[in-house]
Amino acid sequence: MTFEIPVERTLQPKTKPAEDKLGFGKYFTDHMLIMDYEEGAGWHAPRIIPYQPITLDPAAKVFHYGQTVFEGLKAYRTADDKVLMFRPQMNLSRLNASNRRLSIPEIDEALALEALKKTVWADRDWIPAAPGTSLYVRPFIIATEPLLGVSPSLKYRFMIIMSPVGAYYSEGINPVSIHVEAEYVRAVAGGVGEAKTAGNYAAGLKAQQEASGRGYSQVLWLDGVHREYIEEVGSMNVFFRIGDRVVTPALNGSLLAGVTRDSVLKLLRHWGVPVEERAVSITEIADAHRDGTLHEAFGTGTAAVVSPIGELSWQGEAMTIGGGWMGELAQRLYDTLTGIQTGRLADEFGWRVELGEG
Repeated sequence: MTFEIPVERTLQPKTKPAEDKLGFGKYFTDHMLIMDYEEGAGWHAPRIIPYQPITLDPAAKVFHYGQTVFEGLKAYRTADDKVLMFRPQMNLSRLNASNRRLSIPEIDEALALEALKKTVWADRDWIPAAPGTSLYVRPFIIATEPLLGVSPSLKYRFMIIMSPVGAYYSEGINPVSIHVEAEYVRAVAGGVGEAKTAGNYAAGLKAQQEASGRGYSQVLWLDGVHREYIEEVGSMNVFFRIGDRVVTPALNGSLLAGVTRDSVLKLLRHWGVPVEERAVSITEIADAHRDGTLHEAFGTGTAAVVSPIGELSWQGEAMTIGGGWMGELAQRLYDTLTGIQTGRLADEFGWRVELGEG
């Protein structure tokens, strides 16, 4: 199915940044997509326009009640100049899961996929080609009804903005140091921890700020009830290689069902690596470190893909993992995922979506 999405081209194209100076989320492309929702009319009027500020009423519900969701995915340029995306359908399915939890009207996923493709294609010249770079794509929805009342909005705006990016962490794919958070709580089952909504990230800023002040790149969240079971790293799901198996926290209603997490699980099982999705306690990890069976730890997410963890700090104990180096399994996963994403390796799973005119 083809949807009519008009494109208004900018008359003032921006100067593109140097590919070795991109950072993450600092620069934005020439165009963006907007689509509106109003009760009775549904989602309507998708259009691609020049990137610009938006105007909202000060009473818009997004400002007062936090009714907003977002996604993050990437587009890649191959060596032969093709444009690829990685599992965008899964991102859009997760967007609707977040919509349901935040009482936001679901969006037609076929329409949203067409909007994604056309928006990326409109700014395809912004997709960097240097190794480790990509075009980060940020779809999001905000509540726009101007009404001070605690109830779901009757108006929304769906938008897509894009940013050429390099590595998410300044360390690149070198191991990062992580502080295990024992004081603050991000989410509990039954809350909105499994939704990709702004409040989840705002709730983690204080802990992240304090961890950064102590020299750590991220925090590792424990469950909000027992303060014992591992949930996720600030912007990533987390995996541990203990002995001959890999363990990762099971989806329990308070952590995000990551697209990269799912891809890693499928790859590991495809390779015959024993994998367990279950409750994982920080005590178990500390014990495995002490007895020498904790061989690797790594985070997974769209932004960093696979990020090795070189050190965990918990209760005053600094646990160095894998000698502070990237482990062989994390390296294999990173190489395989990025190889599939950029077209360097065969896609045995049907994960790639190639873009083109149309």
